[in-house]
Amino acid sequence: MEFSDIAAISGKGGLYKILKPGKSGVILESMDATKTKIVAGATHRVSVLNEISIYTTTKEGTAPLEDVLRKINEQFNADLGIDSESDPKELRAFMKSVLPEFDEHRVYVSDIKKLIKWYDILLKEAPEVLKKAETKAD
Repeated sequence: MEFSDIAAISGKGGLYKILKPGKSGVILESMDATKTKIVAGATHRVSVLNEISIYTTTKEGTAPLEDVLRKINEQFNADLGIDSESDPKELRAFMKSVLPEFDEHRVYVSDIKKLIKWYDILLKEAPEVLKKAETKAD
């Protein structure tokens, strides 16, 4: 599995594996224990993970979510030391340790919480995507 095979739906929690396009939209399967299948049509805002970025103060202006998630995996592996319910100051400090140049004015605490939830899901359901960069280098 790759980041291009995983999507998020605006307004719905969690991550979804992209199965295949259907007649009325794309067929997705939740990446949790329920494995619920849904058809995301034109009314859903579906974002593929490899197209999502995090705002930074660098010249580029953003950092790919894929790179940030892999960096979290390199630094913390399975023990982040915090969870999505942690204090906002702790969440911002965590983000600063992972991506020092993140834009504090445009990256909200809710975004950091979502990042941590997504990381936990990927670690449990698709840990291979977090290590993909290492395999390509070999």
